[in-house]
Amino acid sequence: MKRVTLSICLILLIILPACAPAVKNPTPIDHPAFQATPQTPDSEYRIEVGDQLDVKFFYYPELNEQVTVRPDGRISLQLVREIMVAGLTPAELTEQLVKKYAVQIKKPEIAVLVRSFSGRSVFVDGEVNRPGMIPVIKPITLLQSIAQAGGVKETALTEETIVIRRGADHKPLVLSVNLKKAIDGTDPRQDIALRPFDIVFVPRSPITNVNVWIDQYIRKNIPVPFAFGWSFD
Repeated sequence: MKRVTLSICLILLIILPACAPAVKNPTPIDHPAFQATPQTPDSEYRIEVGDQLDVKFFYYPELNEQVTVRPDGRISLQLVREIMVAGLTPAELTEQLVKKYAVQIKKPEIAVLVRSFSGRSVFVDGEVNRPGMIPVIKPITLLQSIAQAGGVKETALTEETIVIRRGADHKPLVLSVNLKKAIDGTDPRQDIALRPFDIVFVPRSPITNVNVWIDQYIRKNIPVPFAFGWSFD
């Protein structure tokens, strides 16, 4: 019986079709929804659902509170049952609280601080070292989000990074970005500006998928050490 070496098996595996995800008809990079936005400070920040607020009273520290904006956009405080805060600036909320607490205490001096901005974030997933949510406090680009996610792994298919964005009609817009060209600087346009709620997905390279296949179906199923040039009859 002919002897079939492992090297032949590996060659056959490498020429198998790749399993990397494909994007059909992605939104072109020159689409207005993906055009870069000026890296300038936003207008005054407005409170959103999920934000964590510190409400501090200068002369009544016992009234200090740390609250999270509920899904209905409201918060509850001592002496003030409920107040709608989503959409207000910290200054506008401070003004409202001063008016409401003036009925309860004398000369209220109040400061509202936004401790966390969990309502404004992007999500980075796939072949990055630290996938997860990234708060968007100031303008952020694709490369900056990847850097905050710990950079890409060696297994990443950077030429086909995917960005998913909410469209004006609430339908998702999908863009295939060549992250490799953004990293090496050959096409700076690929480093697009991200918006809150964007999803960045870095897929796995085809050769990595083959390696996973080998690990799952050969190393785990054949009780023989995977060493140099072993063969079977």
